Amino acid sequence: MIEALEIGDDCLVLSQRLAEWVTRAPTLEEDIALANLSLDLLGQARALLSRAGDEDELAYLRDPEGFRNCLLVEQPNGDFAHTVVRHLLYTAFLHALYTSHPGDEVAAKGVKELAYHRDYAALWTVRLGRGTEESHRRMAKALETLWPFTDELFEGRPELREPWAAHVSRALDTAGLAVPANAPQRSGGRRGEHTEHLTELLRELQSLHREHLGASW
Repeated sequence: MIEALEIGDDCLVLSQRLAEWVTRAPTLEEDIALANLSLDLLGQARALLSRAGDEDELAYLRDPEGFRNCLLVEQPNGDFAHTVVRHLLYTAFLHALYTSHPGDEVAAKGVKELAYHRDYAALWTVRLGRGTEESHRRMAKALETLWPFTDELFEGRPELREPWAAHVSRALDTAGLAVPANAPQRSGGRRGEHTEHLTELLRELQSLHREHLGASW
């Protein structure tokens, strides 16, 4: 059984992060692509959170410590390279998770969507890693910043590390990027111990609902 609250929160938070790129992406094509990726994840979040309770209450009325998303997805967008690396690291994990639950309705639909997410992130990883000196530098910096949040993905799910690592390593090797050595790992999101970035994200996500509690639209 997929952990509905944990993965639902992951998808909700990452969906919100990607939505922040709308009207701000590097090109119109990527603006549309990132919006579609966000909508995929929002749909998965709704399906999973509805298993855990009332999806609206879970999304809009919990404080940060009530969320169980991993720390990786709440990290800020940064530049486009940062967003690409975050998406590569997380969607390779989520694809592996969905693949391991073939009988689950959300996983069966989501694995098809996540196959595109993985490929999209891998394509941009290679394009930027092998682009200019500046794009390579930014990708290396993003990888250094985000790698410390990867171990948390496999807490309680060690069997997913191998398929995740195979996909991520292939993309990084092709891009000419190296995994940071001896990067100290951070965790706590699954226990409700979050960074300040989640507080800021939820303030924007929840503001309208909290201001008009019980409103009928």
